[in-house]
Amino acid sequence: MVNFNRFKLDNGLMVLVHEDPTTPMAVINILYNVGARDENPSKTGFAHLFEHLMFGGSVNIPSYDEPLQRVGGENNAFTSNDITNYYITLPAENLETAFWLESDRMLNLAFSEKSLDVQRNVVSEEFKQRYLNQPYGDVMLKLRPLAYKTHPYMWSTIGKELSHIEEATIDDVKDFFKKHYSPSNAIMVVGGSVSTKDVKILAEKWFGNIHSGEKYIRNLPVEPVQLEERREVFYADVPLDAIYIAFHVPDKTDQGYYEVDLITDMLSRGNSSRLYNNLVKERKLFTDINASLTSSADPGLLIIDGKPAAGISVQEAESAIWDVLNSFSSEQVAEAELNKVKNKIESTMVFAEMSLLDKAMNLAFFEVLGDANDFNKETERYLRISANDIIQRAKATFTKENSSTLLYLANK
Repeated sequence: MVNFNRFKLDNGLMVLVHEDPTTPMAVINILYNVGARDENPSKTGFAHLFEHLMFGGSVNIPSYDEPLQRVGGENNAFTSNDITNYYITLPAENLETAFWLESDRMLNLAFSEKSLDVQRNVVSEEFKQRYLNQPYGDVMLKLRPLAYKTHPYMWSTIGKELSHIEEATIDDVKDFFKKHYSPSNAIMVVGGSVSTKDVKILAEKWFGNIHSGEKYIRNLPVEPVQLEERREVFYADVPLDAIYIAFHVPDKTDQGYYEVDLITDMLSRGNSSRLYNNLVKERKLFTDINASLTSSADPGLLIIDGKPAAGISVQEAESAIWDVLNSFSSEQVAEAELNKVKNKIESTMVFAEMSLLDKAMNLAFFEVLGDANDFNKETERYLRISANDIIQRAKATFTKENSSTLLYLANK
């Protein structure tokens, strides 16, 4: 159980405080309710680009890192399709330095052609190295638009295409900042050796005078239910053929998400998991195979990816994957197998509650989903899932009509 207090400033900034006297450290985590899904389809990659720009200095503090390092602090950030998250960890006695830094760039981020040029080049090189010039690097750039036809999850956080970043202008980034980076679109979590009373004082002092901005109202298109199988074949200079199959699954606020998450673990968590044990260890049809889940505020994807072994055709390999998936619908799920993955989930949740930073980030994310206290209910949502729930969810998920298959084949 992660206890916390909650209050909101007059300008709309939501503040959560987790008091933990067992540590001398503190963390300040600021989540901006903006991700890649909120971008203009013709100007994608901006949420991620802006994450970089936020470290370029403010009007009053040209170097963001230098004053933080002087007080023993560390910082970082990440962008997803749903959110952009910034965090600082530092000795609790120096907490006000973190408030000063974060409030200043929320209020007075410096916009300059020089900073934009630098970060635009950094992000462009990341796009090239990680997505365009690396074997299988562009898989999600192809699989997402195959699986999504309407919803903006059809592009990755890096963006649809490189030109969107290369052509970003100073006016573009100013407009993005004005629209999304305001107190009314942010959640701040402060945790560690702090008191709610002191945090209120600091929050009012450093954030209270920042204009609330216009509340961003999200109105995204809803992805229609997929009614027919989708397939695409792509050839590239890669060492091995690869198979990617994506299935639409519920969002994180839906109980079905937790059922699918357990199924994903049963498929590929550990050497005794179904995909590895059946297709790698016993039948030797694959050299590598995995299942992953996109944790999404809107309905996401369960993705199976694997590389067939030498001499195994992609047709035989794909058919074998479906054999394993169909077994969820045709065979009784053993309680021992289900309990094993539940125990692993419960262990993971316990460790998440031990990390001060993990607690702060989880509280912020669940607050943006609706209620931070839902983080405390996550373990129970997993534990109440029955074997029959798994079977029914598998039947609803693993159908040809709900699948998008990308065959990523090596040039011969």
